[in-house]
Amino acid sequence: MPSGQALASLRVLDLSRVRAGPTCVRMLADFGADVIRVEPPPGIDANDNMFVDNREGGDFQNLNRNKRSLTLNLKKPEGLAVFRELVKTADVVVENWRPDVKHRLGLDYESLRAINPRVILASISGYGQDGPYAKRPGFDQVIQGMGGLMSVTGLPGQGPVRAGIAVADSSAGLYLALGIFAALFERERSGHGQWVHASLLHALVAMMDFQAARYLNEGATPTQAGNDHPTASPMGLYRALDGSLNIGAAGGGNWRRFCEALGKPEWLADPRYATDADRVANRAALSEAIEQVFAHATVAHWVDVLNRAGVPAGPVYTIPEVFEDPQVRHMAMTAQARASSGRLCTFITQPVRLERTPAEVRTAAPDCGEHTDEVLREAGLDEREIQALRAAGVV
Repeated sequence: MPSGQALASLRVLDLSRVRAGPTCVRMLADFGADVIRVEPPPGIDANDNMFVDNREGGDFQNLNRNKRSLTLNLKKPEGLAVFRELVKTADVVVENWRPDVKHRLGLDYESLRAINPRVILASISGYGQDGPYAKRPGFDQVIQGMGGLMSVTGLPGQGPVRAGIAVADSSAGLYLALGIFAALFERERSGHGQWVHASLLHALVAMMDFQAARYLNEGATPTQAGNDHPTASPMGLYRALDGSLNIGAAGGGNWRRFCEALGKPEWLADPRYATDADRVANRAALSEAIEQVFAHATVAHWVDVLNRAGVPAGPVYTIPEVFEDPQVRHMAMTAQARASSGRLCTFITQPVRLERTPAEVRTAAPDCGEHTDEVLREAGLDEREIQALRAAGVV
């Protein structure tokens, strides 16, 4: 099996749009699955411009590399018939429509299972497949607010602040990919597919992790803590001579090494700083004392001193600086491929590494319908049938 082809035996039909679904499917594609992105012919969907502003833009390319594109009008019976034919040889179908849409089209799990008992239907929704909010449209920023993330993001008293990335979309996509892998593994035992679904809301609440667990188990309501860790100190952002750095000196061992590295053994004997709880209670005084020391040298100096002492510390990068970092370069976090126009596109590689069959960036994102004829021929249609579909506006 060639490298990068860990999932080469899988065929995935990708009906998803925007970010959450494509994030999920990208993982399957990068590991070698044959992903067919099924999208409506131009002009069919009134929201085309919202979903795809620029097919050669970095965002679309990064989400949809390693996929093929088939145009198919699912509003026409002929289009649905073609899709059902493709389901016969598919392992996974991924969609992120509102929950009622697949039932209206006859592409719900029970309908797909009747065509192919081994198929896995993977669905992403904003709020779940049923319940009082099921039919609401789900957008990342709205979910960030409802899932509690905005209430703990930002400076104290600042008011709700959104995270700078699409946390709900991206995490829902990754959770769905995990569900697909689990369903594929189970299928090896049972021989049957199943319906796998995730929602932006549940994914975001799950990502709240220790913040939500503190409330559920200790009754503590998390609030904005800015750049400070809510339950540990010193752990956060501190000013040095030429900028700011993050440090993580929580816990007894880290605290001791931190004090020794800064030449401040007296802090170890100060009762205000005896435990993590004490250091949190006296955070303002401790932070001021730390920054008085840091003010005498650069960020690079302190990052080096602290890491050599075994204390986690790092600079605060801009996005361009991230990709200049020697460790980022060493780990090959970017790769390139050419779009059909010849433009060289740069992609973020998969953070999960398989040593024998690693993920690969093989192709850039496809043009709309670039592989339509190819996929239809694979489905058994001849040239006359393909041209008839084109004439009818089905593809």
